[in-house]
Amino acid sequence: MSIRYAILGFLSWKPHTGYELKKVFADALSFHWSGNNNQIYGTLVDLHKAEAVTIEVQQQEKLPARKVYTITAKGRAELRDWTCSDPELPVQRSMALTQLAWAEGLSEAEFDGILSAYARKLGDQVLMYRETLARNRAAPRRSPREELIWRSLDEHAVAFYERELEWAESLRTAAAALGPGDAEREALRLRGREGGLYDSNYHE
Repeated sequence: MSIRYAILGFLSWKPHTGYELKKVFADALSFHWSGNNNQIYGTLVDLHKAEAVTIEVQQQEKLPARKVYTITAKGRAELRDWTCSDPELPVQRSMALTQLAWAEGLSEAEFDGILSAYARKLGDQVLMYRETLARNRAAPRRSPREELIWRSLDEHAVAFYERELEWAESLRTAAAALGPGDAEREALRLRGREGGLYDSNYHE
C-alpha cells in the first residue's frame, strides 16, 4: 500500500495530526500497512515539501504543540490522479501458503498442528475485526455512496479472513482423511523394520 496516497485520502476527508493519522490507520481494516510510525511523519514531511499539505501549529497549554495537516489543492489533484489510475490486483501470496506447499515432509500430526495454529490465528483475526466493527469508529461518510464504500470495504476485510479460515479447516479435514503422507509412511516402515517388525507390503 502506498502510504502517501492513504494519508492524502484521510486528509481529503478532514485535517489530522500525525497522532490522529496513526489512529485512523490502526482502525481502518482495509489499510494493511506494515510500516512503522516514523514513516507517517516522514511522508508528511515529504508531502509538505511537495506543497501537497499545509501545517498549522496549534499551541496547547501544558501540552506539546499540535501540528495539524491539511490537504492543498495540489494534494487533492495528486490524490485524484492516483485514484483514477488502474487498480492493482490484490496480493495472494503469503508465508503460510509457502509453508504448506512444502509440508509433505512433515508427519501427519505436525501437518495438522500447523494448520490448526493457522486456523486459530485466522479465527482470532476474525474476532478482532468483528470487535473493531462493533465500535463506533470514525470514518468518512460525506455521502451515501461513501458510506456504502467504507461499509463494503469493512465487510470485504472480514470476509477475506473468514474465507481463509474456511479454506484452512477444509484442507485440514481433507488431509486428515488421507492419513500419513508417503514420507511419513516410509519412515514408519523403516522404523518398523529396524524394530524387527515385518511389513507385508514391502518386498526386497
